[in-house]
Amino acid sequence: MIMDRAYEGENTRQLALDLGFTPVVPPKRGRLHPWSFDRMLYRRRNEIERLFRRLKGFRRIFSRFDKLDVMFTAFIHFALITEALRPA
Repeated sequence: MIMDRAYEGENTRQLALDLGFTPVVPPKRGRLHPWSFDRMLYRRRNEIERLFRRLKGFRRIFSRFDKLDVMFTAFIHFALITEALRPA
């Protein structure tokens, strides 16, 4: 589970561990006992955030025009396919 530094508290990390996830979150700079984390995996968090920003560019998604969940999910799939086919 890749988490932002704002969620690096002991309770949140323990909940992620209890649910079977491996928390990937850097410790805050002032921590007395910092832990190690996968830096390369944490850097990939930015890719996910950029994908959500691009998806919000589809007005139909961020406004939630569709009344049925199946239609909303179908349009999200359409938007993801559009993003995958977009030239880099």
